[in-house]
Parts: sequence; C-alpha cells; structure tokens
Amino acid sequence: MLLRSAPRRLHLLRPHHLRLLSAAALASAAPAQLPTEWTEAPLACVRPATADASLFHVSLDLSAHRGLLASHAAAGQFLPFRLPAAPYPIFLAIASPPPPPAPAPAPEALAGSGSPSCFDFLVKCLPGTPSARLCDLRPGDLVHVGASVVGRGFDVTRIADACDVLVFATGSGISPIRSLIESGFAENKKTGVSLFYGVRNLQRMGYQERFHDWESRGVKIVPVLSRPDGQWTGERGYVQNVFSRMKNIVNPSSVGAILCGHKQMTEEITRVLVADGLSKDRILTNF
Repeated sequence: MLLRSAPRRLHLLRPHHLRLLSAAALASAAPAQLPTEWTEAPLACVRPATADASLFHVSLDLSAHRGLLASHAAAGQFLPFRLPAAPYPIFLAIASPPPPPAPAPAPEALAGSGSPSCFDFLVKCLPGTPSARLCDLRPGDLVHVGASVVGRGFDVTRIADACDVLVFATGSGISPIRSLIESGFAENKKTGVSLFYGVRNLQRMGYQERFHDWESRGVKIVPVLSRPDGQWTGERGYVQNVFSRMKNIVNPSSVGAILCGHKQMTEEITRVLVADGLSKDRILTNF
C-alpha cells in the first residue's frame, strides 16, 4: 500500500506531500523527514495479491537488519523505498504486524515471509509508477529502503476505552489495517470491531484469504463492492453510503473510528461521525 496524491488517500507520496508526513512523524517522535541513512535488503516474495493483479504482495527480507525490524513499533507506520530510475522515494505502509517488544525472538525463528524477519506490503500496481517497478522485481532482487520506519501509525491509546470500534478501508488502504488486526488489536477485549472494506469488485479485494482469521480475532467484516457482478448479494455502493444506512451510534463517547483509504471516503465518514457527536480526537488515521 502506497501514499499518493492527497495524504489521506494513502497510496503514493509525491515530493510536495513530504512535509505532511514529516509533521505527522514529528508529532509522534518518529523521524521527521526523509531518511539520512539508506540500506539494501532483498525481496523475499513478489506475487499478485488479487485475482486481477491490481494489488501485489511484496515481502522484504530484513533478517540482516534487526535495528530496522525493531523500529516498527505501531501498526500504520511506513517504510521509505528508493527504486531505480524513480524520480522520488515512495512510502509503503507496512502490512505485517509490529514485532512483539519482548522477548526477542530466537535467531532460528527468524525465517520465512510470515516471520518477524520480514516486512510485508500490499502494493498497488499502477502502470508507469515506481510502485509498478517494484511489482516487476523478483525474489532476491535488492532494493534501497530507509534504515528505519517513519510515521506515527495508529494511536490506538486514544480509543482504548471504546466499546465499539468502526474501521473503514478502501482499496490498498487495507494494508495497515491488516497490521492493526494481526497485532491483536481486537483480541481479548470487550470491544466490538467492525471493518467496512470497499473495493470495485471481488477480483480487486485483497486479503480475502485472511478474513476467516480476522473474524476469529473478533472483527466483523462488511465487504462493500461498488461494481459487483450480478451474483453478489452483499453490500453495494461506497463504504460511506453503506455506513450511513447502517449506522446506529447511541453513545458517541464509547465509539472509536479508524480510517484508511480514499480521501473522499475519509472526509465523508469523518463528517458523518462528527455530525453524530463523535469527537475528532477519537477518529484515527496513520498520517
């Protein structure tokens, strides 16, 4: 998943948006600007993540970079990439969960794309962009990345008292949401977590193979398709419209919200939530 265009779209970050990410990073005591140090790491996996190959699963082998692994402290943080022939760096949201703070994993446990030795990413494959160049690489190819992650991630402490958490994602915005869910956010709590996930059709919906696991962790998933085929019996339209029809916020002070995706969705959802009495401080983004 990439940062692009307006910051809330969370796809590909262009140079004139660096200040926005820097301000967010500074507020959370993370690196406040482009890395002063870069390092090289090999790709462990590059493969389509959706049926139409509009999204790719990319895994970066960081078994030789324990400091970089340890810098990932919160779901929603980013790793800068500097790709060959690309005019500017790109920032990819890390899809895998942060490693547990302690105890340190044994060296023999650090193996495989699902282990703490790798960062996973969900990359939107847009022709002609640096993200597409990344999707064209192969396992074993070396890439230049920042020596530490950047960004504040999702500050879930702000909604620690929530009885209900509403999560909204569109497209590749599901990438840091995976990190959040698989970090144990919804587990062992008396909290109801609902995920509204919107894409064009099932062929473009990432992480479907993980839905059963997410539901077992306490997440209710509401898939929303804007252009489904005739056999689809679930929710249709856009996430913000579906939520507006379904919402039933009785006590705004007991609700938290987490947003990641297209700018229009995040703005409209925010307006709806604030109009229903939810404080903006309880609406989280990762920038």
